[in-house]
Amino acid sequence: MISIPHKAKQFLVLLVKLLVVGGAFYFIYDQLANNNKLDWQKFIALFRKNQSVVGIAFILLLSVLNRYFEILKWQNLVKVIRQISVGEATKQVLAALTAGIFTPNGVGEYAGKALYYPKTEAKKVVFLNLICNGIQMILTVIYGVFGLLYFNAKFNVITTQTVAVLFGGFIIILIVLFSIKKIKIKGYSIEKLLHKINEIPKSIHQKNILLGICRYIVFSHQYYFLFLAFDVDLPYLTLMATVTSVYFLASSLPTFQFLDFAVKGSVAIYFFGKLGVNEWIVVFITTLMWFLNVVLPVILGSYYVLNFKTKTTE
Repeated sequence: MISIPHKAKQFLVLLVKLLVVGGAFYFIYDQLANNNKLDWQKFIALFRKNQSVVGIAFILLLSVLNRYFEILKWQNLVKVIRQISVGEATKQVLAALTAGIFTPNGVGEYAGKALYYPKTEAKKVVFLNLICNGIQMILTVIYGVFGLLYFNAKFNVITTQTVAVLFGGFIIILIVLFSIKKIKIKGYSIEKLLHKINEIPKSIHQKNILLGICRYIVFSHQYYFLFLAFDVDLPYLTLMATVTSVYFLASSLPTFQFLDFAVKGSVAIYFFGKLGVNEWIVVFITTLMWFLNVVLPVILGSYYVLNFKTKTTE
């Protein structure tokens, strides 16, 4: 087996760190600088008209809460392996977010968190991260389906028959999955997965769900308040149903973290177009949401990536 000298290993680790951080910042800059749909003059004019220190502070607070609930979720779940502080959980979540920004569906996030644990715990860390993200996706689906049904009832985007077919298809998929839960693929099965999930104490699952709901409420209402700040006057239920629908459909599409706002923006333009909202407002709000909830945490996470130290012992 080829042995790599310690200094060479240190150089390679530093190079990887710089590539991760440099790549993250390049993609952020590229998306902000080359998006021709962003009309900065209109944004600046509206910002000057509605600028409020309290309003800006409130929107930033929602971003902090959004990420804080995610940090608490990870701290809660990783208790299965060992107790960690909020500070340690913050380091792991933000560094992993930075590592996953230019990977498909943020898969780099799983590897990012696993690096903070011994190799023997890597599979368990990946599994816990799957649970952490999974509950958020389930909540997105639940709220999104109700939002879509409400939106469709008001604007008749798709026919009732189509809704019935989609719902029926979803039920059939669930039945099929339940019936084949014992079938193994590469040693894994749905039954084994459910058994692993049940091994985690109920109290941890309950707290995970509660924190996931809190995060979803904060995130979706940040959208809502930004639309209010951009003078979009729509009924609360209509606006929230549209937000949950957009977030559900956009999250269902495979994408990269750094393209997240572009995907959400494209879906949002269609839905909010039905409500008569100007396209440039929709683009700006989805870009702001991306900046506040992905870019700022990635900037902070870059510090943790650059200061990451590889484990010398297992």
